[in-house]
This record gives sequence, structure tokens and C-alpha cells, in this order.
Amino acid sequence: MFIQTEATPNPATLKFLPGKVVMQTGTAEFRDADSAAASPLASRIFTIPGVTGVFFGYDFVTVSKDGPEWQHLKPAILGTIMEHFMSGAPVMGTASTSAQTDSDEEFFEAGDETIVATIKELLETRVRPAVAQDGGDITFRGFKDGKVFLNMKGSCAGCPSSTATLKHGVQNLLRHFVPEVQEVEAV
Repeated sequence: MFIQTEATPNPATLKFLPGKVVMQTGTAEFRDADSAAASPLASRIFTIPGVTGVFFGYDFVTVSKDGPEWQHLKPAILGTIMEHFMSGAPVMGTASTSAQTDSDEEFFEAGDETIVATIKELLETRVRPAVAQDGGDITFRGFKDGKVFLNMKGSCAGCPSSTATLKHGVQNLLRHFVPEVQEVEAV
């Protein structure tokens, strides 16, 4: 088994591509060892000192760190991911993955369904694929008074360039196609 790695715009995050499907549907994000209990793979990765976050996309695992340099952490993470996939164990435990994925409720006014549907379609077709290439995800959380609220996950959470991505990329795109959008904000 060969696992590729890719740098992300976030220097504290590295993207691992095991060459296999990691999450068939949705995504999962783990910010600490306690939340990682829902995933045998995330739990194993959190045993490595210095790991502060694990994110699963369709075909990648993104790992965030503090402290140690990547040259010290990368071999341990690669070994852990390889051992996990070679064992045939599931990525997620038997508990429902929806609890870890997008459990936050969306919010918007009753008359804004059409606007929200357009925003979600643009995010799904134009923004999420680009963000996934960088090892992250971005999901719709709400729309109120012309402001779109988005949740940034994986390498996007805490990334130094995420503000620029939101304000110059996503905000400009949404404002172009949806005149009702005035601002985009991360939650």
C-alpha cells in the first residue's frame, strides 16, 4: 500500500491520500481524542503526540498538528494509516457517522429557500471540490440579513489563508450569482 501526502495551504495540516475511499458519503472532523472515539482510525491517529485534529474526506485524511515538525510526525501517521487500512477495520465505528459529520442545524428565514438552494448548489459544485483538493471542506450553516454563514473544516479550519478564501473567493462568487448575498462569514 502506497500513501501519498500533499501539503495544504495550512502549514499545520498535511493531507494523506491512501488510494482508497475513506468516507463513502459526507465528511467527519475530530478536534480531540474524545470526539475521535467514534472512529477507530481517528482514535489511532490521536495516540501520536502532537496531533490536534483529524478530518476525513471522500478519499483523504487530513491531520493537523502543533509542536513537532512534520518530518518527525509523518512516518508515524503514515504507519498508522497503513496499518489501519491493511487490517480491514472500518474507518468509522458502528455508531452513526451523522453525529460526527454535519450535526449542526441550518438556519435561514422561511422566504429564503430559493436563495439558500442556489447558495448550496454553488458551494457543492464550485467551492467544495476546490477546498477538498486542499484537504478541507466548507459547508453551509445559515443565511440571515444578506450574510452567509459557513463552517470550515479540515485544513481550512485555522488556516492562515482561509480568510482570503472566504472573503475574496467564496464571497465574490456568491455575490456574483446571488445578488442578495452581501457578506460571507465563518462560524
